[in-house]
Amino acid sequence: MDQIPGDVSESSVRASRELRTVVGRLRRRLHELADNRELTPTQTAVLSRLGKQGDASASELAAAERVRPQSMAATLAVLDERGLIQRRPDPQDGRKQLVSLSPAGRAIFDDRSRSGQEWLARQLEDNFTESERMTVLEAMALLERLIQLDP
Repeated sequence: MDQIPGDVSESSVRASRELRTVVGRLRRRLHELADNRELTPTQTAVLSRLGKQGDASASELAAAERVRPQSMAATLAVLDERGLIQRRPDPQDGRKQLVSLSPAGRAIFDDRSRSGQEWLARQLEDNFTESERMTVLEAMALLERLIQLDP
């Protein structure tokens, strides 16, 4: 059984453990549904980050993905070679380049997003009652509040 740190309730420890487990399983399931087109997890993560957040420098991407700049450079080289990203000079700092999705990269990002959303919506529709779906929405609001708290 998990050690309960200090004055943290058993329910907090249990909720934490179960939330991490469920989020991990859902993430893996959505990843399985996506057509990864032989992309590595890091390459997929970079496309996803660029698709959601827009342009970024290689150093920003490396920091966000918690990899060394040299590793990110190799990842970006493969994505560039496959025509999935494009680079342009940073208007604020001409020494840097900004990376963004190419039209082909955008198409992969959009397809992955759409397939995951369609699967999840269908599962919720077919396997949950309206009341249960409302409970999921209420839980999402609580999780959003959790994310907004100071680290």
